[in-house]
Amino acid sequence: MLKSISISVLTLAATPALAETGDIADRPGEEIIVSASRSGEGVEADKLGGTCLHRGCVPTKALLHTAEVADVAHAASTAGVSVGEVVVDGSAARAFRDKIVAGKHKGLQGLIAGHGITVVAGYGVLGPDRVVTVGDDTYAASHVVIATGSHTRLLPGIEPGPRVWTSETALSSDVVPARAIVLGGGVIGVEFASAWRSLGAEVTIVEALDHLVAAEDASSVAQLERAFRRRGIQTRLGVRVATVAETADAASVTLEDGTVLEGDVVLVAVGRAPHTADLGLEQAGVALERGFVVVDDQLRTTVPGVWAAGDVVAGLQLAHRGFQHGLAVAERIHGRTVPQIPDASIPRVIYTHPEVASVGLTEERAKETWGAEAIATVEYNLAGNAKSTILGTSGVAKVVRRVNGPVVGVHLVGDRVGELITEAQLVVGWEAHPEDIAPFVHAHPTQGEALGEAFLALAGSPLHVA
Repeated sequence: MLKSISISVLTLAATPALAETGDIADRPGEEIIVSASRSGEGVEADKLGGTCLHRGCVPTKALLHTAEVADVAHAASTAGVSVGEVVVDGSAARAFRDKIVAGKHKGLQGLIAGHGITVVAGYGVLGPDRVVTVGDDTYAASHVVIATGSHTRLLPGIEPGPRVWTSETALSSDVVPARAIVLGGGVIGVEFASAWRSLGAEVTIVEALDHLVAAEDASSVAQLERAFRRRGIQTRLGVRVATVAETADAASVTLEDGTVLEGDVVLVAVGRAPHTADLGLEQAGVALERGFVVVDDQLRTTVPGVWAAGDVVAGLQLAHRGFQHGLAVAERIHGRTVPQIPDASIPRVIYTHPEVASVGLTEERAKETWGAEAIATVEYNLAGNAKSTILGTSGVAKVVRRVNGPVVGVHLVGDRVGELITEAQLVVGWEAHPEDIAPFVHAHPTQGEALGEAFLALAGSPLHVA
């Protein structure tokens, strides 16, 4: 049966989320539904809210908050507070995560219902002429948005099992493993390693590259690796996994150098892959490259009237990038001009202890782009920041600029520095010079002062620097 009446935009989404601003529907998850009017329809094979709400950002950060509370409790005596023995209740921690997710899911469902958007439950397959088949029904629309998100990437020959976990397994478990081996030193891997260590686990990270979170600035990487060593998190860098095995009582990882690591669980955290298989995309004429949907700078695919947004588009796999894509597609369907936001201008936060936050180019990338002699940097150590000392955190605020030119990158390490990245994004996005920013006053005592100090130094007027 063909259903096409009043459908302006039909979104092919495995796990989307949606809300509405004015007459444009958009909204977050690592996957998005967008609708060009209050009359819209979306195809959903799972729960509204996507990976971000149900299996990613939200429950992971709830776990990390539990870990932060445990850290604060352990260190309470340093601030004059006695709390006695710190006990982590895995079941209660999971219930905390589940309650947050359930509340956000309910709110999202209410938003969609309130805006008259129809959600079709089922697995959608794209065909020619912007027709999507869901079971026995077919839907036609003026525009189709591919927003099917991503799924856990696995290593060849390694399958999940009782003791070989993915991030989804870890988030659904009541158990904090006593000994954990984390395969992958990217964002997912280091966040779980940080949380589990705070909750009492012995953790070893195995990473094939020479460094953790290798896409970040070298100074941030060095700070994080140093902090992990101080916390007792072990790392095996620059070595690949040969095999993974599990028994009823333990799991083991054999590395290519012959080393055997043993733990209670192995977490496979080697990234996420775009969910584009079995959707009929290539048969419908939508070009793919390495599994990602090929788009132009307006997020249009190779088929007229078919768009893509979120994790299916190559680049940063971040929920807020998905938000931006959803907003942009909705506006463009309306015929409005929306500027392209490059991935480098999208803020990035790794919620470890300490946090790593960045926006813009790394020092290395800036030098590759303009030449080493054209780049100037300054690092302000948080040891000189009163609020950071009160919080008991260490780290740096690093700013990268073009000589006599704008700031092109900001890189922060320290607890809670993710809250500073919005200011940094404005500076980078507006191509501000340090001299433009230096006169502005940051409240005292705040961690934001660290950024102010770095801008002052790059402007040639250092304050608390000898």
